[in-house]
Amino acid sequence: MSLIMKSRDTLLRLKRFQVDEKRRHVTQIESMVAEFHRMATDLDREIQQEQERSGITDVAHYAYPTYAKAAMTRRDNLLRSADELKGQLDAARDDLAEAFEELKKLELLDERDASRERAEENAREQAAMDEIGLQGRARA
Repeated sequence: MSLIMKSRDTLLRLKRFQVDEKRRHVTQIESMVAEFHRMATDLDREIQQEQERSGITDVAHYAYPTYAKAAMTRRDNLLRSADELKGQLDAARDDLAEAFEELKKLELLDERDASRERAEENAREQAAMDEIGLQGRARA
């Protein structure tokens, strides 16, 4: 195997690793966004339960439950964080797509070179067989 092929194999492994890392990063952000939304939904449910217990749904009412107010603030913060993560998610997906494109280009280049090497090897083998055939005819 030539030095070029070895370095290309190393580069392919590196690119595959980078794609896998970027894929894991995207998955991690997606999980965080989903978890924040799940937590916000749970808080919505708790807020509603607290309002039903107290019989007060007007947030401006002097006796509105303190826990419900705190849960609303937490819910809003979670949703805001989820929205911010969506921006990061878009950027991470773009990075993943770019890394994937680079990997595919390198894989295509590697496949093209491997095909060329196989064709050259086949040509050498055929030339050797032709030479053997010519030597056999010359003796006859």
